[in-house]
Amino acid sequence: MALNRADFYDAELRRHHAHFRAALGVGPRDRVLDIGCGAGQSTREAAAAAAQGSALGVDVSEELLRVARRRSAQAGLRNVAFELGDAQAHAFPAARFDLCISRFGVMFFADPAAAFANIARALRPGARLVLMVWQGHRRNEWAVALRDVLGPDAGPAADAAMFSLGDPAATTGLLAAAGFASVGFAEVREPVFYGPDVDAAQEAMVELFLPKDAPARADAAADGRMRRLRALLEAHLTADGVLFDSRAWIVTAHKA
Repeated sequence: MALNRADFYDAELRRHHAHFRAALGVGPRDRVLDIGCGAGQSTREAAAAAAQGSALGVDVSEELLRVARRRSAQAGLRNVAFELGDAQAHAFPAARFDLCISRFGVMFFADPAAAFANIARALRPGARLVLMVWQGHRRNEWAVALRDVLGPDAGPAADAAMFSLGDPAATTGLLAAAGFASVGFAEVREPVFYGPDVDAAQEAMVELFLPKDAPARADAAADGRMRRLRALLEAHLTADGVLFDSRAWIVTAHKA
């Protein structure tokens, strides 16, 4: 069965999302920009809170945006829209938004300096920025453990960009150069959820983190990797499903 990425990501980050939502403070008239919105959970919630404002979600995945649009229509939201685009170069209206948010969506820019400068241009003076990003690779048990069993060519650590904003000093400098001030960091330590049982978690890990040809290989190395992965997941099975420790930052700032 193909992995439903929209449902998986929302379930994986459910505990993190509660902290993120609490940090947003969306006002009833706010115009909200959601970067890397995926299937639109945070965009929909922002639109609901900004009943007299609006919310715009932007993502590079048309597949996830189709889900976002469908779910927004089902929710009866009329003040929400979604656009396909890379925030690094997307033509946002200037000084339009009161709040920019992103739940794990801003770590992957090829040119982060250009991306945050472009985002800053889209914000009015004094507008707020609220981001959730991973802390460093070694601060996240899920990333370390999966790399250990899957190898350096697989696992989340194969994409170093995932942890690119984990250093507070470097991220503060990046945001300051883009025109943001009063940069702050609040730690979130919650487990990530990879499935209700070992079978579901293993299917998700294979789909997400193994090279595309790896499941088809039947050699001893591939078999050993699958045995190690299953043993790891069994060791992390709890009454609430397969859970791994993780650490993230909620980054806040405002446009100077």
